[in-house]
Amino acid sequence: MRIAAGVEYDGSAFCGWQYQDHAPSVQAVVERALGKVANEPLRVVCAGRTDSGVHAAGQVIHFDTTAERDEYSWIRGTNSNLPDSVRLLWTRQVDDSFHARFRAYRRYYRYVIFNRAVHPAYLHRRVSWEYRPLDETLMQQAAQHLLGEHDFSAYRALACQAKSPVRTLHQLDVQRRGQFVILDLAANAFLHHMVRNIAGVLMRIGAGEAEPNWARQVLEQRDRTLGGVTAPPDGLYFMQVDYPDDYVLPRPPVAEPIW
Repeated sequence: MRIAAGVEYDGSAFCGWQYQDHAPSVQAVVERALGKVANEPLRVVCAGRTDSGVHAAGQVIHFDTTAERDEYSWIRGTNSNLPDSVRLLWTRQVDDSFHARFRAYRRYYRYVIFNRAVHPAYLHRRVSWEYRPLDETLMQQAAQHLLGEHDFSAYRALACQAKSPVRTLHQLDVQRRGQFVILDLAANAFLHHMVRNIAGVLMRIGAGEAEPNWARQVLEQRDRTLGGVTAPPDGLYFMQVDYPDDYVLPRPPVAEPIW
């Protein structure tokens, strides 16, 4: 049978979602924990492969198994074998047409910037830090230039392996909550480092080092080397994935604030 599941994790101690030979990955600990409950080796497929240091509030996975377990057993058993920084949130049996990656039609990310002169202590590795005062109004103006379907070559990593740089950005909202500046993004899919590169451009604009239309100019140049600094991974959260309603999967409220 095929099982879909929701996963959240603090990515600070991991090299990212995907297996790496040199460092611990989220995928490795999730598969190991699920395998103990199933009493058989399992391989999982995720909706989005997050980078080193990136967190997730709503990652979605699927796996195939011959083991018959109820939801309580999958969740309690798996979580008892996971480190404290990773948790299984829910499980659902789905038909074989479900695929965590290929059936997803929209993904949501949040980028959290802590904006004050002094580096945070208790929020270390949970947020990005920017010491320069940021004007969120200018950042929101710049964000409007990136909405819609575009070639995002200038906003993806040079090592990005996606066959096409064209993506549709459905949402890019910037808001301030006290000392936090929060970016909420939704797209059909994201390129490697796309969110962090967008954040880097918007932060430079918010700091007054470029005009809002620079975001559009970077987009039109389609050249990553002209696109500014890649923002740190610490403040990036994979929030949610949308699937066709036929699968009846839990949908945590994407607007719920982390802070």
